[in-house]
Amino acid sequence: MSEFEELTTKAMSLPSPSRAELAEILIQSLEEDDDPETKAAWITEIRRRDEQIRSGEKVTRPAHEVLKEARTQLRCMK
Repeated sequence: MSEFEELTTKAMSLPSPSRAELAEILIQSLEEDDDPETKAAWITEIRRRDEQIRSGEKVTRPAHEVLKEARTQLRCMK
């Protein structure tokens, strides 16, 4: 078993709150490495999408609908 697989197995055996905390720590560590150009591009994109939603150009859907559709599509890929 590789070190990555071993760490993954150990992490998955943690209680849910601990896994969530670990995920947050890992995500924050990635965000620290973001370069300024990438951050600026994401902020521009976020603002663009926000404006589309506020203006009515784009309509949002409830997360449970989107996730259900994604799960259905992923099952078809197996």
